[in-house]
Amino acid sequence: MTDDEVLRIGEVAERTSLSLRTLRHYEDVGLVPPSARTEGGFRLYSTHDVERLMIIRRMKPLGYSLDEMRALLEVVDALRHDPEDHQLRETLQLMQDEARARRERLATQVIMADEFLAQIDDI
Repeated sequence: MTDDEVLRIGEVAERTSLSLRTLRHYEDVGLVPPSARTEGGFRLYSTHDVERLMIIRRMKPLGYSLDEMRALLEVVDALRHDPEDHQLRETLQLMQDEARARRERLATQVIMADEFLAQIDDI
């Protein structure tokens, strides 16, 4: 996908593995509205929109709320405009630390699930 290419919602759903319903919901709550619409009203998503959706998709398994997703996207967007902002960098670092902690909890849950499956396989 090039920077000036736009995709319709079905193409975005396919590329991101998010459902049409989820994409519409993200628009409704203002998380990732499409960049434009056709004259017929079809949603058009930019490369930037798809990148934002991929960030969200990767946050979902870690249990982030919509508000937490929005907060991260705001920091990411602000850093694109001012990459040297130290306060934003600190905020992003805290968010990264939280993501690592969530990943560790998830990894622990996977280990427990594997142990459970092995246990019931022996029954």
